Amino acid sequence: MRLSTDVRHGLRIASAEFRRSLRGYTRDLRRVLGIALLALLFGGTLLFALPGVYLLGQHVQTLSTIPFLGQIALLVPLGLLCIAVLRTLERIGTPASEDLLLTTVHPRAVIVGLITAETARVALWFGLPLLVVGTVFAAGLGSPTLVATAGLVLFPLVCCTAVWGYAFGLAVLRVLRRLPTLQRLLKIGGIALLVVFVVVSQFVGRYLSDEGVSIQADLSAVQFGPLTEYASLAFVGTPLAQPVDLSAVVVLGSCLVLIPLGLVASERQAVALWFTDSAGDTSTETRLSTPSDTVGHFTPPRPFSWTKAGRLAWGHLVRVARKPQQLVHLLLVVFFLGPFGSIFLRSSGDGLLASIAGVAVVLGVYISGAAFTLNPLGDDRDHLPLVLLTDTDTRTHLHGRAGAGLSIGLPLAVLVPVGALALSSSPFYGLAFAIAAVGWCIAGSFLALGLGCAYPVYEEREMWGVETVSPSALVLMTYSIVVVFGTGLGLVLLWYLLTGHIALSVFVLTGVCIYVLVTGVIPVASYLYAVRRYRRHSIE
Repeated sequence: MRLSTDVRHGLRIASAEFRRSLRGYTRDLRRVLGIALLALLFGGTLLFALPGVYLLGQHVQTLSTIPFLGQIALLVPLGLLCIAVLRTLERIGTPASEDLLLTTVHPRAVIVGLITAETARVALWFGLPLLVVGTVFAAGLGSPTLVATAGLVLFPLVCCTAVWGYAFGLAVLRVLRRLPTLQRLLKIGGIALLVVFVVVSQFVGRYLSDEGVSIQADLSAVQFGPLTEYASLAFVGTPLAQPVDLSAVVVLGSCLVLIPLGLVASERQAVALWFTDSAGDTSTETRLSTPSDTVGHFTPPRPFSWTKAGRLAWGHLVRVARKPQQLVHLLLVVFFLGPFGSIFLRSSGDGLLASIAGVAVVLGVYISGAAFTLNPLGDDRDHLPLVLLTDTDTRTHLHGRAGAGLSIGLPLAVLVPVGALALSSSPFYGLAFAIAAVGWCIAGSFLALGLGCAYPVYEEREMWGVETVSPSALVLMTYSIVVVFGTGLGLVLLWYLLTGHIALSVFVLTGVCIYVLVTGVIPVASYLYAVRRYRRHSIE
């Protein structure tokens, strides 16, 4: 089949895939609200940065005075390549409805369609903000043609990194198919790396300010001359234009040559991945289906075996132990607790122990509700008819979910404060923290049940290599904000009451009563709503 025909078919596939993505973004009010919330969070930061970008365009005189131009010229293609690899691993490693698609058109057409559609999605999410920033900078520079020339310079880099990122991603998928143990290690390592990155990033600013380190001096070595010269082509026709260097032409020619080579490499990797079976699939399925193995792991220990809700809770724990990627949404709490990491640097002695106890309580309360109760109807999609038609009471199912989350979050919220503050001069504070944490954990679990039943998500999507259903972004953000800041406020209030920094008065007692009343009434009402929603739920 000719290349032109494959490209034409690939563009049709890309158009269909992209339109399907747009329909998915705007399918219901819940998704629209989630996107609007993300736009407000990140769009507000962008709006505050635009005046500075405009002033930079007005005052810049030469290319050398543009901050970090060499670093940006190097990091942009590397970042695009990493995004292409990760999106291949997560989303487009295998086409949807592959049996029909691969028997209808050539694999090359499928590759062109998937890469083009994913490039369009990335351009929608990242290209629009970059377009706004570039337009404002060009307005400050007084050269509106900068937007067009920058787009022409960026286009070959995007195409080159997209095809080679897809090829590398498919190669990684082939390796992971043959080495499932490595796949698990990489998933765990990736999650751990993300957590470390977010936490360490909170200490960088303090380190730079305390040590007086020059960022410009440290990053001067992070650049590649030919890429910097290639980036200067974007300023042709502007006051910042400079003579074209030969290395820029070499980079452009290399990109144009590497694009078809990357397409060939992607085709070979895709054919090898899509049309061959893994040698270890049969043995893995046989091992997982062994009766003794399944029953031995599923038999609930005490105290889970004492009640039916406990046995259901153990079932949820076993299922998530087999596919821990189902808890990937818990990583959002890292972005909430990460900014508090600098507290550990400023604290020492009893203050450090109290900080550790407080963070453990907040994290335990968050996990108690977010782990299993933020999307109960969606998580039960596979066996929802059984859940709705069984004689088991609805409350038992909800108690099982809540118990599964509490079995993880409650020990963290209780044992860590007791152990940490036991080493302090006032070990009684740890017991007070633990008692309050029990109430907060139960309240967080009940609150999550109501939020999850109000906005259930049933659609599966591939995340970290498995098909899973994650809670709604709007529900997850709402729960995280309420729990983190609500529990944090309660901890501060409790600490000041214990240490005597706040004297008991009518005003203080009234505030404490209002806080306890709100913390108790809203979760109970949320729990009752979840019971009512479960009982009235029907399958269409």
